[in-house]
Amino acid sequence: QVQLVESGGGLVQAGGSLRLSCAASGRTFSRNFMGWFRQAPGKEREFVAAISWSSGTYYADSMKGRFTISRDNVKNTVYLQMNSLKPEDTAVYYCAADVNILTLAATYWGQGTQVTVSS
Repeated sequence: QVQLVESGGGLVQAGGSLRLSCAASGRTFSRNFMGWFRQAPGKEREFVAAISWSSGTYYADSMKGRFTISRDNVKNTVYLQMNSLKPEDTAVYYCAADVNILTLAATYWGQGTQVTVSS
């Protein structure tokens, strides 16, 4: 059974940083895209970032320069380093595995971790 478990969310002041982690179990994703999405209250889930098996990275425009996605294929883990956080970054952040980089659909999802940025 595949599981994606996110950690690292929390409350941070504007301008601060957080690092999210997502540990996958049940199968390896070393040959798949993995990614992060987020959903703010009252809004639809949106793409944040994705990373290929060879660590090619893709970002939503509003996250470029502030967020960095990385992965450790040995640990089957993907990370999201978030800097210069803004109140509008407040959302539940979801890890995804086996992401289709063209459609942004994903086969597997984590439960989500709350990120709250105070002004």
